[in-house]
Amino acid sequence: MTTRTSQPAGGTLLITELKEFASFPKATQRYIRRSLDVAYGRRDAIGCWARDEAEAASIRAQTRLYKQIDTLRHQVPDDSGLDMIEPFLGLLVTLSAFDLGQDRLPNFAAYRFLYERLLGAAVRPWLPSAFCSAAALPHLHPDRRRSLLQSISESAATAPGWSNREPVFWPEWVEKVDVKAAA
Repeated sequence: MTTRTSQPAGGTLLITELKEFASFPKATQRYIRRSLDVAYGRRDAIGCWARDEAEAASIRAQTRLYKQIDTLRHQVPDDSGLDMIEPFLGLLVTLSAFDLGQDRLPNFAAYRFLYERLLGAAVRPWLPSAFCSAAALPHLHPDRRRSLLQSISESAATAPGWSNREPVFWPEWVEKVDVKAAA
């Protein structure tokens, strides 16, 4: 567990984020950690996460798409000016469509958790629209589209404002310790 701020993380916020991550299914936790590894080059993602060739191919595709994340971070509009929406939201929906298509982010909460870490706190106002757009695309099965779109609460979709506080909990892969060898 690490933080990405130069100041000590507020304990309450850290615990809240940790609890939220722990509430996600194991496959979702795994996908979020994998995605952060791909985005930030924290380790060899294929070596760490690929269990078979299909998963290795998925990680390679994710790596190609995630190369655009740095550009996207710099394009986050600071207001709702229409001239800034098209280049930003188009790319955000594309990345979101890929991630939702992997069938590991079961709801808006998991999606938001990942994308706050991929793009920072400034992206929060744009996440509901990107999520709804990507979740409604035809590459997803209709039942999956329904469950994703039903997972976003009215309050999340219509929030009057968003926190600009950066996330403090960044989940990482932790190697299993051989208890017998450690003793």
